[in-house]
Amino acid sequence: MSKVVENRYDFLFVFDCENGNPNGDPDTGNFPRLDPEDMHGLVSDVAIKRRIRNYVQVAMDNRMPNAIFIEHATNLNRRILEAHEQTPGGYDPKKSSKDKVELARQWMCDNFYDVRTFGAVMGVGANAGQVRGPVQFSFARSLHPVLPMDVTITRMAITKKVKSAKNSKEYLEWEKEHEEDELRTMGRKQLIPYGLYVAKGFINPFLAQDTGFSEDDLKLLWQSLMGMYDLDRSSSKGMMTSRELFAFKHVGTDTDSEQRIRQAKLGCAPAHKLIDLNDPDSPIAIERISDTKKPPRSFKDFKITTNTSKIPSGVELLTSSNLIA
Repeated sequence: MSKVVENRYDFLFVFDCENGNPNGDPDTGNFPRLDPEDMHGLVSDVAIKRRIRNYVQVAMDNRMPNAIFIEHATNLNRRILEAHEQTPGGYDPKKSSKDKVELARQWMCDNFYDVRTFGAVMGVGANAGQVRGPVQFSFARSLHPVLPMDVTITRMAITKKVKSAKNSKEYLEWEKEHEEDELRTMGRKQLIPYGLYVAKGFINPFLAQDTGFSEDDLKLLWQSLMGMYDLDRSSSKGMMTSRELFAFKHVGTDTDSEQRIRQAKLGCAPAHKLIDLNDPDSPIAIERISDTKKPPRSFKDFKITTNTSKIPSGVELLTSSNLIA
């Protein structure tokens, strides 16, 4: 295991979606999430974390110490109970001391990537306490208004329970008795033609110390962000692509080594000066280079530039090319 992360990071993750639904909102019939005031698209932080979990799960074979706790279609209480079973004293349903809960909490951090990365609330069932994760995301937001579309599709078959049919042969006879138009149905898909999104992320080294989030874990996070859409394709998501990753690593400036380490943990500049694209002091800029009277339809409609002269002292800028080298 590599050393625990000791630097603060603030980062920007740029991705896009073409002819797909980047994040459906169940409160609006699974329409793409929107800011209703300006029609800019939104992607929730948990949607991004889900894709990271999916990538780590397949890339690391879902094996400890890089297993996934919040796994699709599972009961989280099972893993929490396992944490008690695998630590000294086993599981006693009648007694759960503070020390025992802490042992279970530590076991969860040691064995599950998403727990030591994003944290988890595990005070249910056998109780493994609560973990505040060092890696956090904001909602991603599109750089321009998006147009949500509700597209009607035709399904050339149906799934109907025929009460009179007792076997497959009787189902076939039932099909023969109906016209072709009666054996197909309609459906709907929700999508946007195109959207370029930016998510902001933060890594807290003090919380990394608590969970054991290591340099190896950090490298896996960068790999996940740049590769997760290629391993999680679906027709509903259209063409989603990780375009760029900018990480500002706080390294400190002090000549005293101990003080410089502390500066690297606390940070040498406020996050908004680094990753807020609306701040004139931000070293990163994304602008439209195509006809702004027409809606963007491709990543080629934008230009990303970096101005290294705006990077504050004690901060290093890392991009995807060297983050996952």
